[in-house]
Amino acid sequence: MPGIMRRRMRRRAIVGTAVVAGGVAHHMGKKSAQNQAAEQQQQDDIADLQEQQALNAQAAQRQAVPAPAGGLGSAGMDQLTQLAGLHDKGILTDDEFAAQKAKILG
Repeated sequence: MPGIMRRRMRRRAIVGTAVVAGGVAHHMGKKSAQNQAAEQQQQDDIADLQEQQALNAQAAQRQAVPAPAGGLGSAGMDQLTQLAGLHDKGILTDDEFAAQKAKILG
């Protein structure tokens, strides 16, 4: 009878160890999945933050560049082009070109 008792105790010890090991493996697998999910969430948060920073930088650039004040219309550009052509051909002097350019640009 003592031999049977030892075998049962040994069997219980082996079975108990297997149950504990299985529980630990389950816990570690669950913990690993939680860690991966947390890491993925961090990566998503970082990507969102970087995207928001890029959008903020673009908005700041748009605000930093002043809008043209009225600008020069196509008619004014045509006149300047004609004047430049006359100046290049020597028909207008530097002073005449500068005076006409000043009139067009206002």
